[in-house]
Order: sequence, then C-alpha cells, then structure tokens
Amino acid sequence: MPTSSLVRKSARCLMLRLFLSSVGHVRIRQHVNPLSSSFSVPAQVPNWNEVFRDSTLPLMVDIGSGSGRFLIWLAKRIPDSKNYLGFEIRKKLVKRAQLWVKELSLNNIYFMFANATASFEQVLSTYPGPLVLVSILCPDPHFKKRHHKRRVVQKPLVDSILKNLSAGGQVFIQSDVFEVALDMRNQFESHNDMLEHIDVIDPSVICDDQGWLLSNPMGIRTEREIHAESEGAKIYRRLYQKRM
Repeated sequence: MPTSSLVRKSARCLMLRLFLSSVGHVRIRQHVNPLSSSFSVPAQVPNWNEVFRDSTLPLMVDIGSGSGRFLIWLAKRIPDSKNYLGFEIRKKLVKRAQLWVKELSLNNIYFMFANATASFEQVLSTYPGPLVLVSILCPDPHFKKRHHKRRVVQKPLVDSILKNLSAGGQVFIQSDVFEVALDMRNQFESHNDMLEHIDVIDPSVICDDQGWLLSNPMGIRTEREIHAESEGAKIYRRLYQKRM
C-alpha cells in the first residue's frame, strides 16, 4: 500500500476531515533552523486550566509533534487518564493541529508553537500534574556536520527533561537515521545514573543485538515511521525509565 494511503487510513481512524477542506492542506518548510533568534525566546506558559479539562492528570509531551496526528490519536484513544502536549516549531502545523483538536472536541491535548530547547523548562516546570512520558520521534536529522548543533536532542534539553520527569516516568526516542538515533541514545545514556532502559526493568521486552527495540511500544506509528518502514528502512528505538 502506498505511503499516502497508509497515512490516510490512519487519519480516517481519527475521523478527521483532513482531506475534505483547506485546513488539511498546508505548505510548510521541511527544515527550520531552531537556532535563529526568533526561536530563542521561551514560549509563553499556557493557562493549564484553560487548555486541559483536568490539568492535574499525568502529562505526555511529544517534542517535534509535526502534523499532530500521532498525539491526537493517543489523546482520542486514551481520553481520561492523561493529558498530551505537543511542541512544534512550524506554526502552520500547530494552527492546523489545534483546529483538529477543536473539531474532535478533545480537552486533553494542546499544541504549542515553540522551540522545545528554549521553552521546555519554563513551560513544564509550571505544569500542575506529573510529567510521565516524553517522546522524540524521527526528529529532523540535520545531516550536514556543521548543522548538527541544530539537532533537537542537546544537553540542555536532556537535562531539562530529566529534571522535570517524574520518578518512573519514561523517555521514548526513535529515528530511521542510525546516526541520529545513536546521537540521541548517547545523550540520554550519559545519564545512566538517572535512567535505565526498559529491557532492564522488563525482561519480556525484546531488543535486537544492539539494544534497539524491535517494536513500537506506543501502539501507533508516526507518519515518518509509516513512510520509512514502507520503504524498507529500519526504525531505531529506545525507551528509558527514570529511576525511582
């Protein structure tokens, strides 16, 4: 099945009129420089009681939420036990995702136009409930060596995630680019005093001989994941848990 058909099938599961109105079609820049001055100012902290029905629920944060379909699917599937927050640096995608949230009458999900590196600490330190899961899924690889500093997983962000993550909370990373996945893995595993991989905690979790998870633990694939796997690419995944 072509990638576009697979994505449409996923979208239909959300009952979104994605392809029936202009809101489903936006032109976006595929690559954005997160180091530009316009993204260096932390985003304004939302009024949590306005964006979520119950702002004390455990929170999942998706960094680089893209179109938002992945997070919306989770919010629709599990509406009462968690809140969901997406950070995305492309404003048009945030605007469209918020329109979809409104269309679905979801009150447990919110998308922010923000650079996670600049905004994560300021935003998450104010959230009333526990931060239980952070996902970073197929981020922009920024292949050129001189652009590696633009990659989202850098020490300041990792430090902020671990500072705000609840004990027992999890970090899920994945990429279809081995070098990017390895870079993210190294960044988080430099904190092995605070994190341990899920297969250490749960021996039933199956990894390959290099320690990459063989299956996606989230129950739904991102659009990039669908595309990559349809092309025969491997997805490199790790799931960490903060020590109690």
